[in-house]
Amino acid sequence: MGMAGFASLSLPSVYRLRAESLQTSPASAPQEKRSVIMVWQPGGCSHIDTYDPKPSAPGEYRGPFATIPTKVPGMQFTELLPLQAKIADKFTVLRSMRHNGPGHPAGSMQMLSGDTDSRDKPKPKLPDWMTIANYLRSQQGERANPLPAYVGVNGPSTYNGPAYLGDAYAPFTVTGDPNKPNFSVPNIGLANPNDALHLNRRSTLRQNLDNLERAFDQAGELEALDEFESQAMTLLTNPKTKEAFDLTQEDDKTRDRYGRNTWGQQLLMARRLAEAGVDIVTSSLRGPLCGRVQNWDDHAVNHHVFDALRFRSQAYDQAVSALIEDIYERGLDKNVLVVVTGEFGRTPKISYQPSTGEGNASAPAGTKQPGRDHWPRAFSNIWAGGGIETGRFIGATDKLGEDSIERICGPGDFLATIYHHLGIDSSKIFIKDFNGRPTPIVGDGSPIPELIS
Repeated sequence: MGMAGFASLSLPSVYRLRAESLQTSPASAPQEKRSVIMVWQPGGCSHIDTYDPKPSAPGEYRGPFATIPTKVPGMQFTELLPLQAKIADKFTVLRSMRHNGPGHPAGSMQMLSGDTDSRDKPKPKLPDWMTIANYLRSQQGERANPLPAYVGVNGPSTYNGPAYLGDAYAPFTVTGDPNKPNFSVPNIGLANPNDALHLNRRSTLRQNLDNLERAFDQAGELEALDEFESQAMTLLTNPKTKEAFDLTQEDDKTRDRYGRNTWGQQLLMARRLAEAGVDIVTSSLRGPLCGRVQNWDDHAVNHHVFDALRFRSQAYDQAVSALIEDIYERGLDKNVLVVVTGEFGRTPKISYQPSTGEGNASAPAGTKQPGRDHWPRAFSNIWAGGGIETGRFIGATDKLGEDSIERICGPGDFLATIYHHLGIDSSKIFIKDFNGRPTPIVGDGSPIPELIS
């Protein structure tokens, strides 16, 4: 049966790589065992059509959606987010994000790793914050929890990764549709109790063979391998690991509350994992629920932007509002921070182009339809839990939504805020890159005061 795989690495190999890297890693490490759930909107969400409406703007900017009040006086959303509007007192909206990355790769790398390069690159130069947090957390010694510290539930982005930290700190990846009746997570738990017996026999055999050579093991490598195999065995055989990923443990009412669809069940799994002690959970809201091109990239050639927003809004609004409410109702709001964002916003001024194909939220090919393009100069994200003060909005954009003009925040501030929640002082931590140069985990930025507890 062998050991379950992390991509091309076996689990023991992953643990071995982690142990080797710790020999030269920096001494500083986070102390607080808090966690983060990041919900990613790949392609970028239109801020004007959701969290930062401009009802007084000209028609070529404001779009067709009505503005609705929220539970927070003075804060309005569009009609696409009625459920989130009802619980707006449980999160804070940051309306003044901006950066200079115009493309999806550059925008994603700026938001996830702090790379200031505005050019699109095929792979990241810097490790993302999730990998760095996983790397630093691993320095605190052996992890008592059998679950992985970092789990990616279908996400977040194809433009992020561990870079020079290496695959040992990449996420344990969950793929597929958790809403399907036959959904299961590979490499977690053993379905057949007899498999555990077979696996233990193989492990015992390996140990007996190793004992024959132990006298010749001058570097103690065999003893280390025993430790790594033990950790991998725990991940495979400990019942807690399989239970944390098992959505059938939830009652029907809870599953219905999140939505019986891919996104709803992804975010329910994210809550279960955070509650079970996973430090970092990411989930990307992509796929068929987005529309024809399966992401939020609502150029006119891809989608009729307003049809696309309507098409995905119910599933999005329901899943996100359920996650936030659940975090508070289950008493997780002090230790679990929820962040919902994409790599940028969409152009305030509506553009029109012929569709390149018919499908959900897109007219037949050649039909001129409205769209919104990439816009990093101003966009919104939302923050909940983490012990922060909620029920307010931070910053502002101009009357057309084109530029952030008040309390402007950049990717460095975004990242420093997340690190602060995890107990990491991003101003003091450096990690050696491929060339051995100490590199700061945040080059420029500081925690946003309104978003820290």
